[in-house]
Amino acid sequence: MLVLLPPSEGKSAGGRGKPLDLTALSLPELGAARATVLDELVALCSGDEDDREKAREVLGLSEGLRGEVGKNAALRTAPARPAGEIYTGVLYDALGLATLSPAAKRRAARSLLVFSALWGAVGIKDRIPSYRLSGGVKLPGTGALGTYWRGHLDAALPEAAGGGLVLDLRSSAYAAMWKPKGELAKRTATVRVLQSKTVNGVEKRSVVSHFNKATKGRIVRTLLEEGAAPRTPAALAATLRDLGYAVEEPSATGLDVIVTEL
Repeated sequence: MLVLLPPSEGKSAGGRGKPLDLTALSLPELGAARATVLDELVALCSGDEDDREKAREVLGLSEGLRGEVGKNAALRTAPARPAGEIYTGVLYDALGLATLSPAAKRRAARSLLVFSALWGAVGIKDRIPSYRLSGGVKLPGTGALGTYWRGHLDAALPEAAGGGLVLDLRSSAYAAMWKPKGELAKRTATVRVLQSKTVNGVEKRSVVSHFNKATKGRIVRTLLEEGAAPRTPAALAATLRDLGYAVEEPSATGLDVIVTEL
């Protein structure tokens, strides 16, 4: 099973460690494409105050996030840490990589890929520096990053997916970077988390960001701990029901997981 995760916009500090080694990252065939985006991002964020103000605007950062521009300028020399420690937020808190059992950690290292506007996709053991670059950004030279990565990932990811299920938990900006095709698309399951509330005796369902992210993180954690390896979306739905989740039958739009409380 291959699990596709979104990154977090905020990231933990790089801490101490050796700087980035692009050649050591998973999916090495993406190396040249990664170097192109990295070089442009570093150049964009370097220079004088006017240059950095332009970079802040290109990256869509608020005034309070001005310091992220300087962080990007130093990406080539900044300390790197495992991606699983760099990405933070609700989904990653619920996933709790650091507290997985040893067997589940090994499964996570084999099966989790985090999509990124800077790296394309990385494994959770890949050592990367803390950075700031959203999937919706359009760089002056490279252009729209979702479009840029599409061709590169089309070439790299089918082999990485192998013959098992692809569990796609990406947000829309990162889903735009790669879409499974053909036979692989039939083995791909997207998940939508709906909060169920009863209002005046009528059930109402809605997507709530916090519920969505936290539930997806818990689902991945549960599958890793249980060693579950469903090979089709229907098998995934059955597995999740066995594990205590309320799941609708798979449809053309994916699986709906229903939650009533966080």
